[in-house]
Amino acid sequence: MEEKTMEACCCAGRKKERGGKEYRDLMNRLSRIEGQIRGIRNMLEQDAYCIDILNQVSAANAALNSFTKLILADHIRTCVAQDVQEGNSEKLDELVKTLQKLMK
Repeated sequence: MEEKTMEACCCAGRKKERGGKEYRDLMNRLSRIEGQIRGIRNMLEQDAYCIDILNQVSAANAALNSFTKLILADHIRTCVAQDVQEGNSEKLDELVKTLQKLMK
């Protein structure tokens, strides 16, 4: 796994460098979500009961939503806050559009 060490927000150029712990924590969450999805596939392949599959899908959705909330909160605290402090509302407009997509 690649090691990340930079702590500052580097949103310019549409990239965001995350600190080592934040990066590792997010990657670990994604790995668990990937495992959940593989588990759902295995359940389907093994003809698992519909409700059992649906319960696992619900758990995977909740995990992905939690991941989304972490990324969103960090984006607001860093990239958006930095832009607002600099008098630029571009990232606010982008955030509003993204929230509209997430809430569909």
